[in-house]
Amino acid sequence: MVQRLKLQHCNWVYNGDLKYNGNTVVASNIYDKWLRLNVIHNVGAGKVTIFIDGKQKLVVNGHSRANFYFTYGVYGALSASSNYMESGWKEEVKLFKK
Repeated sequence: MVQRLKLQHCNWVYNGDLKYNGNTVVASNIYDKWLRLNVIHNVGAGKVTIFIDGKQKLVVNGHSRANFYFTYGVYGALSASSNYMESGWKEEVKLFKK
């Protein structure tokens, strides 16, 4: 279950939709469901690619700097949302550097 992910810009789940930068829906109807999230940040190409459950969902222009800031978890709620937020991991979170 995911409430908010910070990949490059502000990302969150609202009304069951995982949104990138507040506008682009990456995945829908994800409340109370487990999902596999993979993110590839290709610094050289300046691209961020997001996969949900093994399927490519989004490719966007990313920052081309090497000090990319990546966090995951629950960090807050929108004003009209629930006071209950939860995130969890079934497996280890792995970061790879090329």
